[in-house]
Amino acid sequence: MYFATLTEVPILQGLIGSGMGKGPALALLLAGPALSLPNMLVIRSVLGTRKTIVFVSLVIAMATLSGVIFGTFFG
Repeated sequence: MYFATLTEVPILQGLIGSGMGKGPALALLLAGPALSLPNMLVIRSVLGTRKTIVFVSLVIAMATLSGVIFGTFFG
């Protein structure tokens, strides 16, 4: 899902207020800008398809891992 940079924080504040955990919120903040469709298209045009797939996979894995660790210890 694409969020404009200035709207991510208010949207997440509403989601956290509705019961979303802090770990998933962190994962969304970390992965959101990197995994927007316009960003992925630009990365693909610069790096190529294979490297873009690796990049997207790493962003998903690391954002998820960071969210799980943060949620476990601080959330």
